[in-house]
Amino acid sequence: MTSPAYPDTASPQLSAGPRPAPGPAADEGLSRRLRALACTAPLHDLDVRKANLAGEYTVYAMAEVALAAIDHVTLNMDFDTGADHDQIVARLLPRVGAQAPDRPVAEHERVARWVLENLINVGSVDRGFRAVYGTFNPDGVYVRRDYDFKLIEEVPGYGGTVYLRATDEAVNVLVGALDTDVTSAQIAAEVKLEVLISRGRLADAQLAAEQARYRTVQYAETLRRTLEATRRNVRAVDWLHTVPDMIAEALDHVADRYRHENAILTNIRKARDEAEDPEHKRRAAELVDIVKDCIRRHTQLQSRLLEAGPLFRAEQDRQAFAPPTAHAGLDLYGQLLAPLLPLPVEQSTRATDAFFAHGTGLRTPTSVRVGDLVDMLLTPPLEREHLGAEMPEPDLIATPDDSRFSEEQLARAMTLLDLEHDAPRRLSGLLAEARRTGDTDLPYLVALLAVHAASPPVGTAYRQGERRLLFAVDDGAELDDPEFGGADLIVGTALLDAVGMAADRKEAS
Repeated sequence: MTSPAYPDTASPQLSAGPRPAPGPAADEGLSRRLRALACTAPLHDLDVRKANLAGEYTVYAMAEVALAAIDHVTLNMDFDTGADHDQIVARLLPRVGAQAPDRPVAEHERVARWVLENLINVGSVDRGFRAVYGTFNPDGVYVRRDYDFKLIEEVPGYGGTVYLRATDEAVNVLVGALDTDVTSAQIAAEVKLEVLISRGRLADAQLAAEQARYRTVQYAETLRRTLEATRRNVRAVDWLHTVPDMIAEALDHVADRYRHENAILTNIRKARDEAEDPEHKRRAAELVDIVKDCIRRHTQLQSRLLEAGPLFRAEQDRQAFAPPTAHAGLDLYGQLLAPLLPLPVEQSTRATDAFFAHGTGLRTPTSVRVGDLVDMLLTPPLEREHLGAEMPEPDLIATPDDSRFSEEQLARAMTLLDLEHDAPRRLSGLLAEARRTGDTDLPYLVALLAVHAASPPVGTAYRQGERRLLFAVDDGAELDDPEFGGADLIVGTALLDAVGMAADRKEAS
């Protein structure tokens, strides 16, 4: 046997510098597949992190719920608006509930909201995802790159509302592709749809129709982002070559797709009417709804394409004649915070006081306008009757006295509680003395006043100039009484500082 020939280690071929990596390693297609894999990572991560939730959630297939959420958001998107957050949660509840029908509805709603918030990536600063992948540059050096993307983003709407919109990466996750040309993908999907319908494979035709609708949404999203960028800065978008070519191509595409989809719709209706199998008829009816939705979206896209040119000219005029910024903004960190941090407090407060005194802005003084003043002075006074308008006679009704205690009972209770010259007493002793008077309501009034004195209004009595104040203290003793329970309070009278009160009132005057 002959041994294989190995190259000499001293060969000039191996002693040369590093060569570019051959084959797929340097292919751009590998990077695209890596980015496609990165877009699905947040969905797989949901099933990994569901074990961290407080409760038993292993029964739920979180990636399945996430795909359904992206699907609902994509189909509820419009050109100007998006999907409502609560509406998407409500649409997810049947799918979540089917996975665990014996669990409560509150848990189903929590799972749906958790999945949707993780697709938005609420916990991050920019609410986006980041993946790191490796590729080779033209020199054959392996470099790592960051790929930032979002799946579902929140966009502001009219009237302070917030909508949900699916990104291109989320739509690509639905159709299983990445960075695909929208126009070619749309044509291919509809050709595939037409072939499947002609062959009677309505189950596969429904999947192709849904993918065609996703591509239609993605095409409209591309135009919407272009128009939004134009509204922000007209110079950031190439309206000389790129956008006009895109609009012309899109208008031709919409016209061709509109004729194509109407033909497909006719064939589907024919297949629906001629079908005898109930399942075949049901799928044909669903296909009719999907293709009609595609036609509606293409019609809306066509109207937006026709408005793109006037919008560009209007934004060009508005931004060209907009007044320039009067002055540059203030860098709080570089100009204020960083120089002051090393300084002592007594030196830094002078700068901060001066900054915030001038940074609060001007205060407009209240003054009367000359026009209003002249109008008030020159307006003749209205003639009034000498005694004024006649006042209606009030219909007075005597209010019945429904108080439980009389003035005499209050006077006797205050006499019992007058402990200015006596030592404090227990509430039990005061109640026994009140019963000896023979008045059955007097003990209730004494107990009520004693409980009220447990939190005496000292500040109010001090301001009103009271000399004494009734107080009650709980020392932990239990009240032993046939009618009342609770604590056996210590009730007494406290003398207030009359001299201090007089001095305070004199100073205030």
